[in-house]
Amino acid sequence: MKKKDHDAIRLDRLLSALALGTRTQVQNLIRSGRITVNQKAVFKPESHVNASDAVALDGQALDTRLSRHIMLNKPCGVLTAARDPRQPTVIDLLPPIFESLGCMPVGRLDKDTEGLLLLTTDGTLAHQILSPRRQVWKTYRAVVDGPLSGEDVLAFERGLALSDFTALPARLTILRSSGTEAEALVDVCEGKYHQVRRMFEARGRIVTALKRLAIGPISLDESLAVGEYRELTEAELRAIRQAVSGEKYAE
Repeated sequence: MKKKDHDAIRLDRLLSALALGTRTQVQNLIRSGRITVNQKAVFKPESHVNASDAVALDGQALDTRLSRHIMLNKPCGVLTAARDPRQPTVIDLLPPIFESLGCMPVGRLDKDTEGLLLLTTDGTLAHQILSPRRQVWKTYRAVVDGPLSGEDVLAFERGLALSDFTALPARLTILRSSGTEAEALVDVCEGKYHQVRRMFEARGRIVTALKRLAIGPISLDESLAVGEYRELTEAELRAIRQAVSGEKYAE
C-alpha cells in the first residue's frame, strides 16, 4: 500500500493500516455494522473509500490520513531504529499507528544523543533531507571536555579529515569556554555515523553531551518533553519541502 493520502482504497486495508486490528479483525468490525462511511453503515470489507470520505468506528470519527510527519524529542539511551530485540527504539515511544503506516526515522541520532528527530511516511522526502547535495543544515548543541578556540572554528570551516572521510565544511559557534569545559553550536549538512563527536575528537575534545536542535527550517518544539512527539504543522511541512527543493521559505 502506498503510504500517502489515498484516492481509493479497500476499507479493510485502510482500517488495518490505521492499526485497528488484523485484516480478519477489521473485516469482523465492518461486517458487524460498527463502521460507517459518510454516516452510513458499510458491511462489505471490500468496499472502497476515498480520502474525502468520513469514516467512523462506533460513531467516533477516524483520522484516515496515510501520510504522517512527526517530530520527536528523542531521549538518550534509545536507538534510532524501527525495532531491536534487545533495546528500546524510537518506534517504541510512538502509538502503534505510526509503525503500521510505515513512519520511519529520517536518518539517525546516536543512542547517546538527544533532541530533534523527524519521522515520516514519505521516503523521498527523507532521502532529500539527508542528502548533503540538498544543503539541509542540522544544528547541534555540544558540550565538550575542554576549551575551544578560534582555531577550532577555522578547522570546522575548512572541513576536518577523519579516518575514513573528510567532513564537509561546518559551522562552529562557541557559546562558552573555560579551561575544563566548553559549549558550542555545530551546523553540519551531512550526518555520517558519530560525525559531530568524531569532528570534535579530531580537535582533541570529547563530547560529553549532544543534542540536535534543528533540521533545516524545523526547530525542536521547546514544549515537547524528552520522549514526547507531535505531528508537523502544515507550515513546517511546507518549509522543509521548500528547503529540500532549494527554495527560500516565506511565512
